[in-house]
Amino acid sequence: MSKNGVSGKTHTTQQINHYSNQNNPNNSAHRANNNNHSNQLNPNNSNYQRNK
Repeated sequence: MSKNGVSGKTHTTQQINHYSNQNNPNNSAHRANNNNHSNQLNPNNSNYQRNK
């Protein structure tokens, strides 16, 4: 069974920090990404409606 995540042997500290931030639900960047994704999938959101 393999572990999820990134290794310090193959990634820089900056890369590990970015990975951690992207996967931390308490991080503002993580919340912003999830909110944006939700908005894009919401058919009632006029900002993301496709041209019909």
